[in-house]
Amino acid sequence: MPLKDTISINTTPEKIYEWFMHFVENYKAWHPDHIIAKWIIGINFEKGSILYAEEYIENKIEKLKFRVIENIPNKLLKYKVLFPESLVCSGGSFLIEKNNNQSILTATLSFRLEKVLNSFFKKKIKAFQRHMKEEGENLKKILEK
Repeated sequence: MPLKDTISINTTPEKIYEWFMHFVENYKAWHPDHIIAKWIIGINFEKGSILYAEEYIENKIEKLKFRVIENIPNKLLKYKVLFPESLVCSGGSFLIEKNNNQSILTATLSFRLEKVLNSFFKKKIKAFQRHMKEEGENLKKILEK
């Protein structure tokens, strides 16, 4: 079962998508635990682009690489986590859905060997879940200003 966080934001899907198209510039302002993000291949969620990011999870720096595998403008950004983190986390997505005058943003992270992870890394999984929730709340504040 993947980790999911869903939040309603009083803005359009286009504004959320545009924010993601400036991900590198917006990354540090998105969450206080974010350190750096940069495109090492391609740019702005083009399919096949690779993003490198560093962030703190449980006071430990996580160094992550992501390959963009799908980009449907104003709707879906999907990525695959690259080795070595891919041994634990296979990928994730940001789904943007219109709901009346609001947008619903759902962030998802998918993990491998979930039963093993839940048994031995429960604290870390909870930290990822908390971080995802804070990212959603922070993005809501940023975009509703």
